[in-house]
Amino acid sequence: MRRRTVTAGNLEEILQLTTPAPQPEQEAAAPAAPPPPREEHGLRTEFEFELPRGYVDEAGVLHRDGSMRLATARDELRPQIDLRVKENPAYLSVVLLSQVITRIGTITDVHAGIVERMYATDVAFLQDFYRRVNSEGHTRAAVTCPHCEGGFEVDLSGGRLGES
Repeated sequence: MRRRTVTAGNLEEILQLTTPAPQPEQEAAAPAAPPPPREEHGLRTEFEFELPRGYVDEAGVLHRDGSMRLATARDELRPQIDLRVKENPAYLSVVLLSQVITRIGTITDVHAGIVERMYATDVAFLQDFYRRVNSEGHTRAAVTCPHCEGGFEVDLSGGRLGES
């Protein structure tokens, strides 16, 4: 194979020389059928949540709503080789949550440093939310009214306190 030096002046020439010529049978063939529509599999892979207190960023902006995706086997294995986790096993949940949280407010680059700066109540909420989503497959919880003893379900994936 012959190598060429590409400069701004000869880039167009090289692109024209390397473009394959159309085959006669391709020109005469009917246009390809569009791909079949994607089949809806019914598996929910991302879950919305609302933090009890909220994350306050460096600019002082409060972020309360967010989303978390289902964890993969790789997500659960990767923290095991993280040096921070080897030094302090309690750090495992910080690394794991930073991998599966896809958004907190307007922040889409969620990393361990953000989870570290969250209030403990929010981290505990996210740990429970992770367990519910990945173990049970849903975010609903059965509760009992303390006044009337009636049972009902609430969705833990967001909403205001007291709403069902």
